[in-house]
Amino acid sequence: MRVEESVAMPVPQREPIPRLAFRPPRERVPGFEIVELAALHRRRARRDPGGVHRIDFHTLSLITEGDGEHAVDFVTYPCRPGTLLWVRPGQVQRYVRPGTTNGLHLLFTPSFLPICNTADRLLNAWRGPVCRQLGASSDYAVLATLVNQIRAEYDRCDQSLSPEMLRHLLVAVLLHIDRSSGTEEAGEAQVGGEVYARFRAELERSYATTRRAADYADRLGYTVRTLSRACMAATGQPVKRVIDERVALEARRLLAHTDEPVATIARRLGFPESTNFGKFFTRHTGTAPGAFREPFQPDSPHSAVDR
Repeated sequence: MRVEESVAMPVPQREPIPRLAFRPPRERVPGFEIVELAALHRRRARRDPGGVHRIDFHTLSLITEGDGEHAVDFVTYPCRPGTLLWVRPGQVQRYVRPGTTNGLHLLFTPSFLPICNTADRLLNAWRGPVCRQLGASSDYAVLATLVNQIRAEYDRCDQSLSPEMLRHLLVAVLLHIDRSSGTEEAGEAQVGGEVYARFRAELERSYATTRRAADYADRLGYTVRTLSRACMAATGQPVKRVIDERVALEARRLLAHTDEPVATIARRLGFPESTNFGKFFTRHTGTAPGAFREPFQPDSPHSAVDR
């Protein structure tokens, strides 16, 4: 039997990648805002021009005109009329080339929505599809209508604005996205059930402090076998692989988007020795940490910053 490696408790440190909280210039409705993309790009250009960051809330962008590019976790998505982007809390993004894109951009916290099993599942799906190219399909027409209804409600005067109406319209948007996604993108949490959903939430809290499947099983009151069955149903991978992939993703983010030494990143992710981290990273990505980081350096002839 393979012995799982031990991990060290990381020392609390500052956030290496800027994390943006939900703070609109004028919060008309707590936990919710809708703004034109062009206005958002102007706002961001003043505060953080071209900067890599992660968010503590959800954003939905429906592109209605122009073209551009948006990068989320090492994938650059082309944006054109009919593009729908959904960026989730914790994901690392960068407006690579806003270009001439415009449309409507919804920002909302998870707590803004009413309790709804389907909405909860969609919000808790940690790595659902970021981009959908709807083109001029009927799905695009329906979503554009719903989003415009949200905008009309949001633009009402303060006395007649209904947060409850906004919540229900937003749920309708999420339900339509879910229905139009098809079975392949139906959401891992639904496939793996409550066990997988609870495991994913705990993994997001604890991936930097433990990579032991037994620790997650103990915290959640399940057996390792139960967790592994849920992970296999949802992802086709055993629980240990799911844990390690989450750690490897964070390692890739930190190596690409910060200038912290590899040893510091190793400690952040719970590795007492940078050599152990190097072996882990190479095993899961096929590349040593330094070699992975090199193309992302600004002075690299093969810079991948805008990739």
